[in-house]
Order: sequence, then structure tokens, then C-alpha cells
Amino acid sequence: MRKFFNIIIAFAPLFLVGCETNSSESTTSSVAQLTSFYFAKNDSMPGLSTTFTIEELLDTGLVWNKDSMLFGTSLEKAVPKFVFAATPSRVVLETPDTTCSLTGYDTLDFSKRPIYLTIESSDRSTTKVYEIRPTVHQVDPDLFTWTKLTDAIYPEDDSEQRALELDDQFVMISSNGFALHTYASPDGATWLDLGSPTGLPAGTRVRQIISDHTMLYYGQGNAIYYSSDGINWLSEAVDYPVITMLLYWNDRVWALVDNGKGYELAYVNEEGKLSLSGLQPTDNFPISDFGAVCFQNASERARAMIIGGFAENGQSLNTRWNLEYSTHPLPNGTYRLEEFSIDRPKFTSLTGISVVWYNKQLMLFGGVDDKQTYFGRDIYVSDNEGISWYAADSTKNQLPMEYSERQKQNAIVRDNYIYLFGGEDAIQTYSDVYRGRLNSIDW
Repeated sequence: MRKFFNIIIAFAPLFLVGCETNSSESTTSSVAQLTSFYFAKNDSMPGLSTTFTIEELLDTGLVWNKDSMLFGTSLEKAVPKFVFAATPSRVVLETPDTTCSLTGYDTLDFSKRPIYLTIESSDRSTTKVYEIRPTVHQVDPDLFTWTKLTDAIYPEDDSEQRALELDDQFVMISSNGFALHTYASPDGATWLDLGSPTGLPAGTRVRQIISDHTMLYYGQGNAIYYSSDGINWLSEAVDYPVITMLLYWNDRVWALVDNGKGYELAYVNEEGKLSLSGLQPTDNFPISDFGAVCFQNASERARAMIIGGFAENGQSLNTRWNLEYSTHPLPNGTYRLEEFSIDRPKFTSLTGISVVWYNKQLMLFGGVDDKQTYFGRDIYVSDNEGISWYAADSTKNQLPMEYSERQKQNAIVRDNYIYLFGGEDAIQTYSDVYRGRLNSIDW
């Protein structure tokens, strides 16, 4: 049985502390309308300070908050405040199990529904009912949730692998040292075996294949190879031997090449050739097993970072190379290359990591140090664009317990989700897929 409590507007003290009106008229009125609803400020429960919208629907109305209140906000002890268009003769607030004579300072339980507010005009000719529907986020906004999408894309466990985004699907290319294989998926959960690709050279290092989302690229020797499906590959001769493929950044595919005098960064131009950038790194620039990520910095400049990896002499690197593009004149045109490791706090030597830009911060997964010690399942985060890093809060942001520590996994951000593909440890290579998401990423 539903119980009621009445707000008797006729008593002046009750009206002053419990309700307000936008009308100063002393005559009777046929108006029965709520113009504002809110909860009184409560420093111990700041989540109650939210904005409510009132929707008028003929003789009914809906009161609701477009932005849900903070996760964990309690509605069991809230002080409601009302503003009316005209002084009503009677106001009834109905909850499932509460009866109370309001003074304007009483705390009420708004956690149970339905809640109805009935207003009767001062001349008693009009009655209007509003449903009050306060909402609170039911999930922790700072929590990352992870799901395993598939145990294995393919049965082999001794292969090198590369996962990429191509048009509206994911592509996984694996190599067991003798043969290559391509798999495709629209969602990371269901995979189709496309067979063995053709047109790639012997000794292809699949972890160096790059995607611009519509085409795949690979460089080896004096040739750039490209494919629109991961199966059929064509090649274009280039003037500079490719040392390693780097990343897709600022609408260009980038590689490290030998310009005849040393190493230099180059990009694939519209003719499929390589154009030198003028950016020449020092000897401690990686040629394999580095992490690469693209993002926009605080001033909305296109930036990229290349982290760790192996140098040409086999040294495990602790470097963080920063690439930046600006419309303002800079040395070497509009591009700049800077090694953060020189004047920033030292970074641990790392190889086989994956890095993504997510929720306006960098997130680093996996990898091993120079002693081949695994970093474990912890996720490392940088919220200052790669200058410093810290371990994420493991109560909020940690991979599932079943996710084994590993290196050389592939990480892709798509539709506000982070996808982790495969990887390897000292015993086996994985081809599983996990998907993670911050609860509040699109609130």
C-alpha cells in the first residue's frame, strides 16, 4: 500500500522553508506547475548537486537529471526543494514507503521508485502530477572492464604476429619462420582464415607491417610492399634501403632508411616512393621491438612517440623519441624529432611493449627489460605526454587474472575500446584477444 505525506502550503512557516514560488500574486490561480526541483546542498554528499530537467506533458510531467549523479551517491537521505509557478493549495509527495510532514529540512529517501509529486492549484481547478526520477551511475566511472573475446585466433603457438586495423575489420598476420598466414575479424571475436599472403619477400618481419586503415605497408631492402586486403601484395621500388618500418602518423607512413650517409626518417609519398624528412636520429634509435603511438598534444599538435626497442647493435633501449608536427616554422621544415631521455627522468630499458593513447593519456602494456624480466600484468600510464610514467591503480585498472604476463602483444584503440591481441612469453606465443573499456569514456 502506498503512503503519502502532504506539504500544506497554507502555513507560512512551512512554505518559507520547504517551498518557493516565482509568483507574488495573492489572488487565487488555476496554475499547477513545478518550475524547479533540486536537492539542498550537502557537503558530505556532493554528488547530490546536480541539475534536474522538467518535461511538461499535458497534465503530467517528468523530473529527471540528464547527467547521472556520481557512482556511489546515496539518495536515502536527501532534502528536496521545490519552486512553483504559483502558490498551490495542496502538494502531495508520494513514495513507496515513506510518510512525513515536511519542514523543508527533513531528509527523505529518493532511492526507491516510483516517486510522484501532485500539485493542486490555489483555486483547486487544476491538478498536475510529476514523476520525480533521480538517477545515479550504477557503475564506477573510473573502473576499466576487460573481456576475453577469443582464446585463440589460430592454433599455432610458435609464431611472430602483427594485428592491425584495416577498413572496418581487424587483420592478424602471423609468421612461423617459414610461411605467413592472414586472418580477419569484424569484431575481434570471430575470425576468418584468409590463407597465405602472396607478394611479400622472404624473411618478412610481420611485426613491422604498418596500416593507414585503408592499406597495409611493409618495407624491406629497396622496396615498399602494400596491400588492401592483407593477402595480395604489390611492391614499389624505392631509392633508399628500408631499415625498419616505424608507424602511421600525421597521415603518412613512416620508415627509417639509409640515406647513404646515415639513418634518416622518411615517409611514403603519393607516388608510393620514399621522401626524406631531414630528421636524422642518433645511434640509439630503435630498429625493432619498440612501441609506437600517435596522439595530439595539449596544444593540438600532431605528436608521436617511439619507446624503447633494440638498437642496431642489439642494445635494449630506454629511449623515448618524440615526433612533433607544427604549422609554425621549425628546423627541418614542420617536423621535429627529440629524444626525451636526454633531459627527462631516466626510463627503464624496455622491448616488446605496446602503447596506446586512451582517455587523454598514454597507456603501456607488457614488455621486458634488458635482463628479459617481464613487466607483469601491470599497466603503466603517463598523463604528461610521455615525460613520466606510473603504475595504474590496480583496483581500478588491471588486466584480468587469466591474462598472462607477456611481451609483443598488439594494442589497438577502436570505438572507445582497447583491444589486446596475442603476444608471447618465454614458453609460448598467444593468439587470444581481450577488449577493455573505461566505464566513463563516453559519458
